[in-house]
Amino acid sequence: MTRLNIKEEAARCLMCNDAPCSAACKKGDPARAIRAVRFDNEKGASKWIKDCSEKDLEAAEKACIHYDRPIRIREIVSSLPAPKAEDTKKKDLPSLGITFCGIPCENPFFLASSAVCTNYEMVAAAFEAGWAGVYYKTICFEEIKEVSPRFDAVKRADGSFAGFRNMEQLSENPVEMDFDILRRLKKNYPTKIIVASIMGATEEEWINLAKMAEDAGVDAIELNFSCPQMKFAGMGSDVGQNPELVAYHTIFVKRAVNIPVIAKMTPNVGTMTIVATSAFLAGADGISAINTIKSVTMGGEVSGKKVISGYSGAAVKPISLRFILEIAMNPVLKDVQISGIGGIYTWRDAVDYLTLGCRNLQVCTAIMEYGQRIIDDLKEGLQTYLAERGVEKLEDIVGEEVKNFLTPAGLDRSTMVFPTIDRDKCIGCGRCYISCTDGGHQAISFGEDRAPKIIGTKCVGCHLCRLVCPTGAMGTAKRIPKKAQA
Repeated sequence: MTRLNIKEEAARCLMCNDAPCSAACKKGDPARAIRAVRFDNEKGASKWIKDCSEKDLEAAEKACIHYDRPIRIREIVSSLPAPKAEDTKKKDLPSLGITFCGIPCENPFFLASSAVCTNYEMVAAAFEAGWAGVYYKTICFEEIKEVSPRFDAVKRADGSFAGFRNMEQLSENPVEMDFDILRRLKKNYPTKIIVASIMGATEEEWINLAKMAEDAGVDAIELNFSCPQMKFAGMGSDVGQNPELVAYHTIFVKRAVNIPVIAKMTPNVGTMTIVATSAFLAGADGISAINTIKSVTMGGEVSGKKVISGYSGAAVKPISLRFILEIAMNPVLKDVQISGIGGIYTWRDAVDYLTLGCRNLQVCTAIMEYGQRIIDDLKEGLQTYLAERGVEKLEDIVGEEVKNFLTPAGLDRSTMVFPTIDRDKCIGCGRCYISCTDGGHQAISFGEDRAPKIIGTKCVGCHLCRLVCPTGAMGTAKRIPKKAQA
């Protein structure tokens, strides 16, 4: 199997709890190896099945309970890269330690303020699993009553979430209960970072909640200016779209406490820098971006009715990165520290956020879909990436990609790059021809031999063909001046 096929087959895995395949395997953990592949950590997968015999893997495959056909465990295993001795020595891997708003964190991965952290037991389990901290579900004085059902998902062909619709609001617990939970968490896990997310309806409420959070011993406070589905007017994203209100509330909270204050941004604005600048100039130590995007999905009715509510998951990641880049490129905000949120599933997603300037990463939808266990591959994959690059400290990659972004006016329009075709990988499906003919510049010919050919006089180097190719057969040539095309 090629790398692409390994990924496709691993994507079929149901990610079972107490996986029967691993229970049937006497000398390894095939389910764990497949999970590593699923989350882009192929180089860390082999160690989970290195002692397995062909008989072990055959037993694991027979035990697979997939509703369609068993996962081809033996083929996946045979195609995994062999582990190197140095890959298995954790002591040789770079530390993921990083500071955020002056707070030392063992790694950048935190639970986002959401359904994944609503009580002591959930957060404690996450800490035991290796998560560095939590933005606890937003605490407020209002009586919160949630609707049922309240989730919906836009799914891919394999059943995984492309995007996730969420109607939840804030914590339903009494205020005193939530702060007691935070107090106990900090006492029992002193090295973990506890951030209290709060939301007030009045200035007095904002101040009182902030003081209660500080008294509970939390490390920082996040101001929720961004929840898109609040039942109550004048809260959540109603505030977050107003720079004056954001500055007003931030100033009063900063005056009330001595711990770092982080303002959480709504993406339901045309530009985020105006609101982020208001929060920063009002004293915010950090910016969290983004909360969920107001959206419509046609499923997930509530009491027979449909509703506009927040959208998250992999689909929102490019939008989140756009807002984060906007903040990172703004000279006024050069000293603000950023916590990135939106579609983080794998260590590759984490790298995208870190290299655009984030020092802290919040995860929600991926945990709701696959569980807290994803932290293993997030950490190991990121450590392996750093080690392969020879990077000693995580913060060395923070913001390194910002300089590579330009406005459209600054782009090179005098040169182009032709696509190339790898005949060994091309299977003659004609997808490149169809897309170029119907959606491009009619620059690919396709005859009876089923071998696509680039028509150089028509090709403009848009590379739509490369994006639609299912086998990775389309590559790139050297960049050349446009006048040299002929």
